[in-house]
Amino acid sequence: MLPPIAPTVAIVGRPNVGKSTLFNRLVGKKLALVDDQPGVTRDRREGEAHLLGLDFRIVDTAGYEDEDPQSLPGRMRRQTEAAVASADVALFLFDARTGLNPLDEEIARWLRSSDTPVILAGNKAEGRAAEQGLMESWSLGLGDPIALSAEHGQGMADLFQALLPHIERVERELEEAGLSSVLAEIDPDDEEALDAAPLKLAIVGRPNAGKSTLINRVIGEERLITGPEAGITRDSIAIDHQWTDKEGKERTIRLIDTAGMRKRAKVQDKLEKLAVADGLHAVDFAEVVVLMLDATKGLEAQDLRIADKVLQEGRALIIALNKWDVAENGSSLYQGVRKALDEGLAQVKGVTLITVSGATGKGLDDLLNAAFEVRRVWSHRVSTGILNRWFEGALEANPPPAPGGRRIKLRYLTQAKTRPPGFILFGTRLDHLPDSYQRYLVNGIRRDLGFGAVPVRLMLRSPKNPFGSK
Repeated sequence: MLPPIAPTVAIVGRPNVGKSTLFNRLVGKKLALVDDQPGVTRDRREGEAHLLGLDFRIVDTAGYEDEDPQSLPGRMRRQTEAAVASADVALFLFDARTGLNPLDEEIARWLRSSDTPVILAGNKAEGRAAEQGLMESWSLGLGDPIALSAEHGQGMADLFQALLPHIERVERELEEAGLSSVLAEIDPDDEEALDAAPLKLAIVGRPNAGKSTLINRVIGEERLITGPEAGITRDSIAIDHQWTDKEGKERTIRLIDTAGMRKRAKVQDKLEKLAVADGLHAVDFAEVVVLMLDATKGLEAQDLRIADKVLQEGRALIIALNKWDVAENGSSLYQGVRKALDEGLAQVKGVTLITVSGATGKGLDDLLNAAFEVRRVWSHRVSTGILNRWFEGALEANPPPAPGGRRIKLRYLTQAKTRPPGFILFGTRLDHLPDSYQRYLVNGIRRDLGFGAVPVRLMLRSPKNPFGSK
């Protein structure tokens, strides 16, 4: 949820150019009515927009018409004028397929005389039919047009780049005024909602690692069948439990027990195959996954394969070294497992490792506290302004290489999603950006921006030039 003070973008244009369609795409819901007939939108409609990590308030306005101020179209126009006056940036939309008409030129004259910055965008720009309209729009004197298709989602990366400097400017002004919107950080209401939501915690591991025993100890009853035989658990069992944390707060946990996962070559029985598949399916729906290791057997290659699968699915991971009460040479065992994890899971060095005993209950509170904390980090979002200030420093400290003597230009970095954190890097010649440099950025994001050892995704995107084919 956006705070009361947030960067505001107003969409303006003549009737039937696709303003409401773009509004719906940016808010991710069909909030505004859309129809082929002009004039469907009358009142201003506001929504919370999200575009590749940018969060802002978007305002859908009525089609701008040159009518008597006392008429209905005239009153609608006043609403549009008020929306632009109070916005931080106006997004002027025209129909790139039909080209400009006198009303577009009238709107452009009005916008040039206003104090609100303007971004020019040609909608319905899919295909070559829009090229002439885009060329005509240069005559409006509002700078480079962006080619969009609100219906098909084309041109969103270019819209992001046009909006970014305006959003960052407003965020800086709010921070300097002590009214920081902190759009991308969790506000207190969201954090409370996250704390109140049940923690979806899946327990995975090789057969007989003590998964069911640990869950029984957590909930304080023999809810799951346990025993020395491997493979007792077949179905993924979900159990809701109320747990009191170290601050005395009641927390809800949905504990998910899964079947033991052996090497694929050893899994011959059809029922075991189904059980393992069910366990992997449970991982998909978990927020945090605890990988149980048997301290009497140490870390094996199969453990690393399971951990890698969890990370590939984007889940937050914790390693629990179980049966610690009967482990020998505890200190050297712990250090050996720690070193092997850092080497075997190089993509998330420093993953949380906790010693526990499902039989005695040792370390279980530490494990659950760690699970709630890693979920918070897994759900964390960094504001675009903070992220790009870090990005500028990272580029200055280690500029990207220039393969073949041609420079790779990195422009922006934005966080597009959370759970797991996903980032989009914009630039040119990104297909030549080495994997080692991508790892440098990901490791820096983890280290400097508070993401620790959760999986972080980095996607590369080069904006398209609508005139590149000319």
